[in-house]
Amino acid sequence: MPAPTRTPTPSNQRKFLGRLSLPERTFLADALRAETVGGVLLLVAAIAALIWANTTLSESYESIRSFHIGPASLGLDLSVQHWAADGLLAVFFFVAGIELKRELVAGELRDPKAAALPVIAALSGMAAPALVYALVNVIGDGSMDGWAVPTATDIAFALAVLAVIGTSLPSALRAFLLTLAVVDDLFAILIIAVFFTSDLNFAALGGAVAGLAVFWVLLRKRVRGWYIYVPLALVIWGLMYNSGVHATIAGVAMGLMLRCTKDADEAHSPGEHIEHLVRPVSAGLAVPLFALFSAGVTISGNAVGEVFTRPETLGVVLGLVVGKAVGIFGGTWLAARFTKAELNDDLAWPDVFAVAALAGIGFTVSLLIGELAFAGDAGLTDQVKASVLIGSLIAAVLSGILLKLRVRRYRALCEEEERDEDHDGIPDIYEQDEPAYHLRMAAIHEAKAAEHRRLAELAGASRTNNDSPA
Repeated sequence: MPAPTRTPTPSNQRKFLGRLSLPERTFLADALRAETVGGVLLLVAAIAALIWANTTLSESYESIRSFHIGPASLGLDLSVQHWAADGLLAVFFFVAGIELKRELVAGELRDPKAAALPVIAALSGMAAPALVYALVNVIGDGSMDGWAVPTATDIAFALAVLAVIGTSLPSALRAFLLTLAVVDDLFAILIIAVFFTSDLNFAALGGAVAGLAVFWVLLRKRVRGWYIYVPLALVIWGLMYNSGVHATIAGVAMGLMLRCTKDADEAHSPGEHIEHLVRPVSAGLAVPLFALFSAGVTISGNAVGEVFTRPETLGVVLGLVVGKAVGIFGGTWLAARFTKAELNDDLAWPDVFAVAALAGIGFTVSLLIGELAFAGDAGLTDQVKASVLIGSLIAAVLSGILLKLRVRRYRALCEEEERDEDHDGIPDIYEQDEPAYHLRMAAIHEAKAAEHRRLAELAGASRTNNDSPA
């Protein structure tokens, strides 16, 4: 998302994880604040689901999430769990689509050179877990259907872990983590669309595409009014669901269509404005409810033991814990090596590895892909969900330990970023050596000098007039 401001260096090397520009840093702080709150709610929902499913109330849990509701005539007589996975997560992917669009037009992905590192890191962080899963299941003669389960990163859950352990990352590391998650979401969407699409209903798919075309035209014509877009979005979602393509793709498509650049009379672009409105709904309601009705798996001593003995579940755990960390760190290091990008002097490569380990928390999208990959086997689906929970927990503990080892350094960097001794709303570090600040101050001084010259000229002309004969 936010693009690091490049600090000039004597050589041709570019700075990796350099300080963000002030506007991008402000945007990042606002975005992550909502994600952190949502992550804590997600964590609470997951714990509640596990307690609910493993106590005497387990029968009520199963009866509620399997309860069907919706108009059968429209093909939408779905269970509560199904509504959470296909309906509520469409809101989550809608926000992901807006984030991706902003990245492409105003964020780090706008500049191919700046985008290279996080994109390569994200791709490596998806390929390595898939390879780990495949290797484990080839050796163990397991099913290859779950190869995509450990490829996803859950940014909200990762931020919740940071909040729980009391570690605040410097803005450059947070931006790197967030950009990884955005690119990760993009490829997770492509995986869902390509590999988990059932038999197509071309009539419904054509209707969904036509609805998206109308949505796009209305946006281009600058038509305003939620009462137009919300009903249209619901129709597009319903048609996409009935088409056989996963319904969350509709949310992504509409998010990508939103304009993320401002007109002259706008304080914020429509994309930023709508993301500001919808993100709390996604992070605070949609994703926690999905977790509540998806994370409730039966956990027992035998079940936990099977996670580490069955190839499908062991592949997921190792993919999240080992594959993610090695893939992201290795891809980042190699990309920096061959692009001659120089790591920020305030950070070290162990910091990158700690963030890579933190990206092994793959909760929301991993649970969704697990449901899709093993839809015909309820028992294996629950075991895969348990492996996602265990793998994410191990990744959280490992990254938490690694980050705690550097917590004093992170705290000092964050305090330096936040210091504002003159209370002008601009952190002092930006006023000291931000190039834009010096240019702005030079312009102000030049304007003042020009004003003094103009006043002097006027005063000189006035004296000349006064001294001339009447």
